[in-house]
Formats: sequence, C-alpha cells, structure tokens
Amino acid sequence: MSDEQFIFAEEETDKKDLKSTKWKLIIADDEEEIHSVTKMVLSSYTFDRQGLEFLSAYTGQETRELIRDNPDTALILLDVVMEKENSGLETVKWIREELGNSFVRIILRTGQPGQAPEKEVIRNYDINDYKEKTELTDQKLFTAITSSIRSFRDIKTIDRNKRGLEQIIASSAGMFEENNLQKFTSGVLTQLTALLKFDESSILLHSSGFALSESSGSLTIVSGTGEYSGIEGLNASDAISEKELQLCLDVIKNKESYFGEDIYIGYFDRGYNSVNILFFRGNRIISDLDKELIRIFATNIAVAYDNIYLNKEIEDTQKEIITTLGEVVESRSRETGSHVKRVGAFSALIAHKIGLDSKEVELIRSASPMHDIGKIGIPESIINKPAKLTTEEFEVIKTHTVIGHDILKGSDRSILKAAALIAEQHHEKWDGSGYPFSLKGEAIHIYGRITAVADVFDALDHKRAYKNPWSLDDIKNYFVENKGTHFEPRLVDILIDNIDEFNDIRDLYPD
Repeated sequence: MSDEQFIFAEEETDKKDLKSTKWKLIIADDEEEIHSVTKMVLSSYTFDRQGLEFLSAYTGQETRELIRDNPDTALILLDVVMEKENSGLETVKWIREELGNSFVRIILRTGQPGQAPEKEVIRNYDINDYKEKTELTDQKLFTAITSSIRSFRDIKTIDRNKRGLEQIIASSAGMFEENNLQKFTSGVLTQLTALLKFDESSILLHSSGFALSESSGSLTIVSGTGEYSGIEGLNASDAISEKELQLCLDVIKNKESYFGEDIYIGYFDRGYNSVNILFFRGNRIISDLDKELIRIFATNIAVAYDNIYLNKEIEDTQKEIITTLGEVVESRSRETGSHVKRVGAFSALIAHKIGLDSKEVELIRSASPMHDIGKIGIPESIINKPAKLTTEEFEVIKTHTVIGHDILKGSDRSILKAAALIAEQHHEKWDGSGYPFSLKGEAIHIYGRITAVADVFDALDHKRAYKNPWSLDDIKNYFVENKGTHFEPRLVDILIDNIDEFNDIRDLYPD
C-alpha cells in the first residue's frame, strides 16, 4: 500500500479543550494542621497542566477506604503514627499486598523517626520516599510531589501501552473473522492512547468511532464503539449522520486521510476497488503532535487491515505488527524504520552462519526488530539527548530492557516470546558486565547474544543523536577489542569473516 497522505482542516482557537482533570493526592495524617498546611502549600500546584485534588484521611482505616474507592490516586502522603503506632506501615502493606495497587506512589512522613527507622522501613516496605516532617520545606515538598507524580504518570503510560499491545495481539488470533474488527479497533484506540501518553480523560479513551468498508460503491458499517455501538452491518447512509457520511465520501474520493478539529478519518486502500475507513471522534482538539503520532501509527493499522482482508496467515500478521511497532519506537529516537529491518536481517544472517535451523533463523529475523520496544516508556529528552547521558539518565534508559520484556511476555506465541527475551537480554555482555541482570556467557540466550552484535554494528555504522557514523575499520576494531568481553567470540568472528554480506544488507535497507 502506498504511503498515506494527510489533509488538515483549519483549526479555531476558541474551541473546546480537554475536560479539567486533577491528580488525586491523599493526605493521611491524624493532625488537622498537617492537612491544612499541606493544602495551603500545594494549593496552586500544577503538573502537566493538572492541579491536585486533595483527599483527607485521619486514620489508617480511612486511608484504606479512600484508596480502595479511588484506585486512580497518584500519591499518598502517609503518616506513620495515627490511631496506632504503626498504622502507616500496616496501610502500606495492605495497599501493595491485599489491594494489589502497585501504581500509587507512597511518601511516608513521620514526626517520630525513631519509631520507624528509615533504613528498616525502606528495606521492608514498598514505599517510594521517606521524609521527616521537620525536613519537608515548601521546596522539598514540591520536589517530592513532582517526582512522585511524574513517576506515577510514566508507570501508568507503560501499563496502558502494555494493555493496548496485548489487546491488538489477542485480536490477531481471530482477524480472519470480520466480527473481530470491533475488538481490533478497541485495541488500536488503547494503543494510540499509550503512544500519545494521555491519561484516562484523553481524546481516545473517551472517543467514539466506527469502521466502514467500501466495496464496489457500497458502504457498510463493520464495527462501532461508543456512541456508534450497535450499528454493525448497517448501510452507512442509515447509520451515521449526513455530515459524517459526506466526510467519509470525501476521504474516499480524495484517497487521503483527514483530520478535523476533533476527528480523525483514516483511509486504507485494500486494492481491487475496495477500501476501509476508520472514523473516530474525541473530546478535545487534536494537536499537531497528536496528528504526527496518529500518522505514524496509521502504518500499523494499515498492515492489520491488509492482513484481515487478504487472508494472510496469523504468523504473517504478527511479523508485520512487530516490524511496524519497532519502526514506531525508532521514530521516537529520530532513527528510521530501516534500523529495525537491518537488525532483523543481520540477526538472521548470524543465526544462519552459526548453524541454527531455518525456523529459528526466521524467528529471530521476525523477533529482533522489537529489541528496543521498551524505549516507548523512556522520555524523548533522554533518548534524543545529543550529549553524554548522566548517571541518572543512563539508569533510566537501562530500564527499557525490562519494560520491553514486560510488554511482550504475556503472549504464548513463539515470535512474541522470542521478542520478549531479546528485548530483555540484548544489552547483556559475554563477561557479565551488562544489564539488566549481569548474565554471563551462555546464560545469555543465543537470541540475545546475536541481536547484541547486530544492534551494535548497525548503531556504530549510522548517525545517532550523540554520534556520527564510524568507519568500517573502526567498527571492526571495536568488535575485535570487545571480543570475549562484550560479545561472544564466535559471533565476532562471523561478523568479521562475513563483513561483505553485512555491507550488502546495509545497502539493501538504506536510511
């Protein structure tokens, strides 16, 4: 399918905007003055254009009831001593273990540090910060609140991304059945929400939409969500408004996707005089950034439609989704989709050269493009930083291995299982000095060892935000110098001995 083009409607500045939302903050303390002072200090606080909604609790029991009734709470400022000397600690344990809420950030506050020593509490209880009340100045409180809410936001983003990806993967099992398009559409909305890093009040989680199939001049509703639920199977002229129908007809006539102020209409040409239209309406104006991310992700939607209607094998569907999502991640780091294609081809070449069977060669070719999927949970300011990362920033970026594994590990399908393993282990080193688990030698799966060579070779060979491409001689020297430390020796030998074939692959997939 040819690249989609997008046309944009003129936007007005006095239109509706996102409904007001606030970060929920529970103040749990038996002293009324603490509640009053905290609310006064934080009364004008905002983060990501959202203020705070204060919820007050004066006992451990009240705190448990509040968090149970408000599971979307971002942060709890929790006193240790309330109705009992260890009320706060008991509440922490209940929230994490019995309620199972691992998202809410918990800052333990105490006026009697001797009763709850910091080292012991940090070691034995799943809290995110420990503060003595006497040390919490206005500035330190602001810093602690901001750090915790930012962490809560990022964790929720990663979780939504994981759920969206799982839903799309699950829908692929039944993609040959037309009535599963509704489930697929719901997965697309969830995945887009995660990619755009919106919260629960976002454009897409509260959107309505429908999928429309056009074939030989007939327009039929295939799927509907939100206000369009229940119109599946109807003729479009009987199911949607005249204005909506005309917008869809214009998109089909122009063969171009369309953005209105709060509408996206995706155009997907299936060939053979047949197209699909994906229409969804949000509850806020679509920004320029939204449009760009939707445009990127539309490639994934197009691949899925191709697989649905061309009756491809489920295995092919998985491969195309994996490649497309890999390209989406690389686009965030200002790299092209050719990087993941080259890594897949390099990995397959190495796998073939070491004697893996053809099934495993194709498996690693399909799975290795997802090696950096976890970077979708890393801030772009770190991914695209042109200078050397600080120690703190490097610790953040290292987490992309675990994030990637967690996103993919839920599937029983061979490609996704291999991709999860590769995402987790492609930064492990032969001598045990890598991350995230300092695995050594053959404790690192062969897929991880192979992808490490392929990924580093391509990274050194191409321009990145922090470096220019290296010469071929410098790259070869680097691998020789790191043979037996970073890389498995036999894989380095394969790279050096077959460097011309690696160059052929590089030329086949240029940036």
